[in-house]
Amino acid sequence: MSTFVEQLRDLDPNDPSRWPVAFRLGAIALIFVLAAGFMSYFLAWKDKKPELDTARAQEAELLQTLETKARKAANLDAYKAQLAEMERSFGAMLRKLPDKTEVPNLLTDISQQGAGAGLDQKLFQPEAQINKDFYAELPIKMRLTGSFHAIGAFVSGIAALPRIVTLHDVEITPAAGKDKEGGNDQLQLNVTAKTYRYLDDEEQAAQQPQKRAGRPPGAN
Repeated sequence: MSTFVEQLRDLDPNDPSRWPVAFRLGAIALIFVLAAGFMSYFLAWKDKKPELDTARAQEAELLQTLETKARKAANLDAYKAQLAEMERSFGAMLRKLPDKTEVPNLLTDISQQGAGAGLDQKLFQPEAQINKDFYAELPIKMRLTGSFHAIGAFVSGIAALPRIVTLHDVEITPAAGKDKEGGNDQLQLNVTAKTYRYLDDEEQAAQQPQKRAGRPPGAN
């Protein structure tokens, strides 16, 4: 080994013709390998590198897409269960919307809540319904007088109705006049109660021409 190292040290880089045959052959082989490497780079690798970079970028994108789809596939059962629960909840809400035939009875129920709570009904005025996408609002202007506790009982009774009824534009003021005891603990409640009903397929279809014409759905 030491002899080989000494021979390497004795080599004259300016006169390769004096090198031992083995070193000359080795040098020629090294030059050939380097030349082949440079030629491969410039003739093949350099031209193909942009395509390789593009392919690598596409591979990374496809792997990310595959990972996303794999996660979705793994959670598919959970998504189906969630969708089924949403459909059940939506169906339950729709069942709380009365149809045409139930509206008169619902209006009677709302009116009776005031009397049942001990309020004196001064105004009960159903107004024209307002059509939305798949349902209609039925506003009712009400004016009732009575005690604070009676008003609270009326609100609780409205909330307990099996159908959806909401209260809007609530205004409570002292009622005019005096009671038998000479006091004035009576209050006046002005409120708009809104109930809702589901529009059937025929009514929803009738709204489509109005929407395409750019006009808001008219009240029936």
